[in-house]
Amino acid sequence: MLAQPPPIADFLYGTAWKEDRTAALTELALRTGFRGIDTANQRRHYFEAGVGQGLAAAYRAGVVARPDLFLQTKFTYQPGQDHRLPYDPAASLSVQVAQSLASSLQHLGTDYVESYVLHGPLSAYDWADADAEVWEAMCKERNAGRTRFLGVSNVSLQHLKQMTAAHTEAPAFVQNRCFARFGWDREVRRFCRERQITYQGFSLLTANLEVLRHPVFTNLAARTGATPAQVVFSFARKVGILPLTGTSNAEHMMQDLASRDVALPPEALQAIESLGIAVPQTPSSAQANAGCGLRGCKNRAP
Repeated sequence: MLAQPPPIADFLYGTAWKEDRTAALTELALRTGFRGIDTANQRRHYFEAGVGQGLAAAYRAGVVARPDLFLQTKFTYQPGQDHRLPYDPAASLSVQVAQSLASSLQHLGTDYVESYVLHGPLSAYDWADADAEVWEAMCKERNAGRTRFLGVSNVSLQHLKQMTAAHTEAPAFVQNRCFARFGWDREVRRFCRERQITYQGFSLLTANLEVLRHPVFTNLAARTGATPAQVVFSFARKVGILPLTGTSNAEHMMQDLASRDVALPPEALQAIESLGIAVPQTPSSAQANAGCGLRGCKNRAP
């Protein structure tokens, strides 16, 4: 029976690209105060078993207990994997979904996760029949108690419209790379807000390095006594983005969490939102997130 989950974490720690540092950094993030951990059963970019080692170390030290945490993992199609597959490539997609989650639960030392996410649709343009099969299989995993919520990442507005038209159940989460120059994924965020879907934004810093040097951010940082990164994370929360950070720096972990206490005036939110207004949402930019979980690009969740 699935335990009652904690409230959804207000900040997620991303574990991609950390390799042999994964266990130590996961434990450090928990010690610093993170209670939401984002990972994926995609050995190409994640060391999910290392996340489990970090969790186990934190449990042993009494830093946290399992009920304190929000754990999120992902199913990744074979084109997004390397040879270290978490499922039988000859099996049906439905079986692969179940095998991948079973492997994740073993890696993480738990019998359930709070969130199971489709790492990206099969096509960069449309919600395909394969995606429908995977989503139905994910729903069965949720119904069996092995996850509480379902989500989808690296999606365009077109994907989401097609997905919600095809299925009676919408995702609880959408996770996208969030570009300021594309309006902070404004249209997808609006779609999510209208349907009470939680929008998770990743690469809020690394996708927007030039924006962090913009006078809007530097002036706000000076006025509030915060760092530009803290201004970004505070802005994200205020406009309904659940932020992710993947920092490997202990000081930055503390600063990121401290962004919860950074107060921004309403006019600052509008100024930050407006940074992307002049950039049209072209077909190429609308697809900027799509398919990244498959192609192995750096536009994926941390």
